Amino acid sequence: MNHELILILDFGSQYTQLIARRVREQGVYCEIVPFFYDLAKILERKPKGVILSGGPNSVYEPDAPQVDRGFYEKIGAPVLGICYGMQLLAKDLSGAVSPSDVREYGHAKMKILSGKTELFAELPFELDVWMSHGDHVTQLPEGFQQTATTGDVVTAMENAERKIYAVQFHPEVAHTPLGKEVLRNFLFNICGCQGDWTSAQFIAEEVEKIRNLVGENERVVCGLSGGVDSTVAAVLMQQAIGERQTCIFVNNGLLRANEFEDTLKLYKEKLHLNVIGVDASEDFYAVLKDVVDPELKRKAIGAKFIDVFDAEATKIGDVKWLVQGTLYPDVIESVSLRGTSVTIKSHHNVGGLPEKMNLKLIEPLRELFKDEVRLIGKDLGVPEEILQRHPFPGPGLAVRILGDITPEKVALLQKADKIFIEELHNFDLYKAVWQAFAVLLPVQSVGVMGDFRTYEKTIALRAVTSTDGMTADWARLPFEFLQAVSSRITSEIRGINRVVYDISSKPPSTIEWE
Repeated sequence: MNHELILILDFGSQYTQLIARRVREQGVYCEIVPFFYDLAKILERKPKGVILSGGPNSVYEPDAPQVDRGFYEKIGAPVLGICYGMQLLAKDLSGAVSPSDVREYGHAKMKILSGKTELFAELPFELDVWMSHGDHVTQLPEGFQQTATTGDVVTAMENAERKIYAVQFHPEVAHTPLGKEVLRNFLFNICGCQGDWTSAQFIAEEVEKIRNLVGENERVVCGLSGGVDSTVAAVLMQQAIGERQTCIFVNNGLLRANEFEDTLKLYKEKLHLNVIGVDASEDFYAVLKDVVDPELKRKAIGAKFIDVFDAEATKIGDVKWLVQGTLYPDVIESVSLRGTSVTIKSHHNVGGLPEKMNLKLIEPLRELFKDEVRLIGKDLGVPEEILQRHPFPGPGLAVRILGDITPEKVALLQKADKIFIEELHNFDLYKAVWQAFAVLLPVQSVGVMGDFRTYEKTIALRAVTSTDGMTADWARLPFEFLQAVSSRITSEIRGINRVVYDISSKPPSTIEWE
């Protein structure tokens, strides 16, 4: 099926995937392509509109990313520039961009100067917006008018006749409360989109793609982690090729308490998946022995997973493919495959795989965000007890134990994490946070229990609110809840005498500690 298409040219912003998510929330299909994507290909695909993302560069730098020569004259579709995209528009179309005296970062009050602009139609004349820039437009291009300002800064401009629009702020982030409406105006009022992309259509199209890719006879193994992503990927694959998929659920010794047994039972009895349970915990502990660096942990775990999958695939016979539940945020935080975004950390599903392996990859959810996956899972009949689970990293508790990994440390963290999650349910707070977990720190401190001095380990509690994991804020959990969790952990777990709560947001921190 040919969907109406919005193309996003990626200039390296960490928020580029968020732009895509906001567009898809409106039921409009979009794709992200690198800024150097061939103009002829863009024209051939006939997008309804093009969005130029933000980016870390300055447009006046010698090697700054640029659009193809002739882009503005030939594109024939509305264009929206965001942050770097706005500055690039200004520079390319005869305006001027200069360094700001003071870098504008964070919340700002924006005033709309014109009531006639379609981009801000039906919106208040004053908006809260999120800024992140060190340069600004100092001279408008010919034929453009300024439509919004924050103080002396040109915050929005447009040439309505040419259907070229630009904003200095980030409408895609949650910190711009009405940013969704700004993007909606661009999509529907300016680009004329109708919104023809749904989860049901994604399922139908992906099933067809999988069947064409795998063919009628080839067999597939699917790596299950117990989380939402891999489970939805497995159910989608099962719909496409049935019993030719064998799911492998590996106990790497780094799962949450009792998760291996409980989840294996759910996979078999509720989802009726063709699944094999493999206990390889000793093998994983062996490759992680004395490994401290987070990147090396991830790569060691990824390589060992492939070893296990290869071995199991050999037993099954004639297996060609490995299915993984890789998502968009996994990709953007690991390695830039589509643009120039800066790598933050390797993801187990992406950066942790060896260069050579015997199985070819299928990643049916690679273009999706977590909330999209949950919607698709619901349409596929995946139980709520899996769909509402908090995200869990592929490397498991290895990236929640700072320092080297031992079975004793894993056991401590499993107990603490179990108490944290139990109390979230007891206080009816589990669904109020996007992700919550405990972290074992390489820190010991003095404590007292009864009449005895203790010198034991520290647990950090982490809970965040988010929609898709690209940005997150620390959850304002009640003090009485935190007191209950801390009291249980320090009294029930021998070896822990201190509990702290992480109040860092993303950015600047990541959600996981490693």
